[in-house]
Amino acid sequence: MARAQELEPIVPGISIWQVYEPAVKAELFSTALTTDSGTYLVDPIPLAADALAALRARGETIGIFVTNANHDRAAAKFARDFSVPTYAHYTLGGKIEFADVIGVKDGQTLAGGLTVIAVDGGAVGEMALHCFQDGGTMVMGDALINFEPHGFGLLPSKYCLDPKLMRRSLRKLLDYPFARIFFAHGIPILSGARGKVEQLLASDQ
Repeated sequence: MARAQELEPIVPGISIWQVYEPAVKAELFSTALTTDSGTYLVDPIPLAADALAALRARGETIGIFVTNANHDRAAAKFARDFSVPTYAHYTLGGKIEFADVIGVKDGQTLAGGLTVIAVDGGAVGEMALHCFQDGGTMVMGDALINFEPHGFGLLPSKYCLDPKLMRRSLRKLLDYPFARIFFAHGIPILSGARGKVEQLLASDQ
C-alpha cells in the first residue's frame, strides 16, 4: 500500500492523511480524532517517518478503529506500533485479518465519549463514529463519500450489500448533532454537515 507523506491538521483535535492507491484506483483518507481520553486512528493507511513522528507528537493514541471489512489497511501495524487495541464491527471477528479486534455494536460508547453507529446495508461491517465534542464530528467509512466526479453522496449501489437498507440506516446519523464530517474516501465537510446529510437523505427518498 502507498505511504502518505503528510499529516494535515484540519481543526483542533482532528488531523487527516491521504494517498492515492493505484490498486483500488481511489484516494484513501485516514483520520486522527482526539478525545478527552486520547486519540483514535480511523482506517489508518501507512505514514512516512516524519508524518508518523508528527502523529506521535499529538499525544497518546488509545485505539484504532476500522469502519468496514475493506478498510483493514495498515490497522494491524499501527495497533502493534502503538500497543493499542483495534475496534471493528463484531461480525468481522471471524475473518483472519480481524482476528485480534475488539468487536463493537451499534450504539456502543468507547472511551472518550465516541459512539459507534452501524450502517447496515453498506459494505460488510460498515460503521461510523460520532464524537460529541466541539459541536459534534462524524467519521464515516464507505457509506458516504465526497470526491469527484461523484461529489458528496451515497456509496454507489453496486458496492452496497443492500442500498435501500443502507439509506434507511444512515438516517440514524441524524439522531446526533455534528457540525463536520470526515470520510474514508473524500474531502471533509467542516460546517453544516448534519444539514447536508439530512438534505441528501431527503432527496434520495
